[in-house]
Amino acid sequence: MRATRALIHLNNFRENMEAVWQQIGSKTGICIALKADAYGHGAIPIARTALEAGAEYLAVATVDEGAELRKARIHARIMLLSQALPSEIKKIIELELIPMVSDRENIEDYAKNTGYKPMELHLKVDTGMGRMGCRPENALELAKIIDKSNNLRFGGMATHFSAADSNEADDIAYTKKQITLFEETVNSVIEAGINPGQLHAANSGAIGLHKNSLFNLVRPGIVLYGYSSFIPCKPVMELRSTVTFIKKVHPGEEISYGRRWKAQEETYIGTLPIGYADGLPRLLSNRHSIHIRGRAYPLVGQICMDQCMVDLGNSGEVQRWDEAVIFGPEFETAQTMAEKIGTIPYEILCNINKRVPRVYID
Repeated sequence: MRATRALIHLNNFRENMEAVWQQIGSKTGICIALKADAYGHGAIPIARTALEAGAEYLAVATVDEGAELRKARIHARIMLLSQALPSEIKKIIELELIPMVSDRENIEDYAKNTGYKPMELHLKVDTGMGRMGCRPENALELAKIIDKSNNLRFGGMATHFSAADSNEADDIAYTKKQITLFEETVNSVIEAGINPGQLHAANSGAIGLHKNSLFNLVRPGIVLYGYSSFIPCKPVMELRSTVTFIKKVHPGEEISYGRRWKAQEETYIGTLPIGYADGLPRLLSNRHSIHIRGRAYPLVGQICMDQCMVDLGNSGEVQRWDEAVIFGPEFETAQTMAEKIGTIPYEILCNINKRVPRVYID
């Protein structure tokens, strides 16, 4: 196996799911966000683990992501969260994915292409995200089109929150406004005699902060992978590498591209075979610590495409072939890494690309 690898702690994932169940109760279902290869954790193993733990739906962003799950013989209900091209509709039907729809054109495209078996659609309502979804005042008209079609089945209604993970007063008020608008839209459909099916709006942040947004289905994402300010959870991914080379450097000697780091005293520099091509952000150059033998050592010099360097000091404690933890549950996390460079843990996790092998620990 390659010296650099991502350890995926499936038991932490299960514990995170249990933490979500504790928040939502047994009457609300869970739709697991599996987009972007399960946030970099590996869609197929995570999907199987989630389904064994009681998930009712899986959710993907692209048709190809859905196809990957079907190829692995995963027969669960799979939602397609993003807008597909008309040319993809036949494949969506073939894979039995459940698309989100936002307008008449899209609904009619599915109605024309589906066969004898009614196709399930979920109507997306834009209550303030400004991305996908119909305007609330148009939702009833679209719901009627789906409900009256012989080829379609009205399976649910959804919206998406833009600031539900914030406890700032303005953001809380905005999310409450979104919830109210969604409830009013759903009620207009019910009053027209149409069963709205599954109602889902709550992402990870809303599950923790907005209990009136749970409805009968939630769509947790990042909390399941170990990051939330409001729900107890454990990071699932641990990124490790190996010290493959050590050399002594003298005061005044400079390390890596651009000469951005200079030794102030005699020290040892360790080289790790991980770089920005693996997903280690170049912005972390000279701003991160690597844990080796339980101790933090500063990452020094510019991160290279395939390698990075660590200042090991002059004690000689670290040895060649020692394991090095880039981030994980015990030391630095994707959250602390993200804070150093002004991003979010989602980006750190998703950027660990597929040339880094995943090792699943159960």
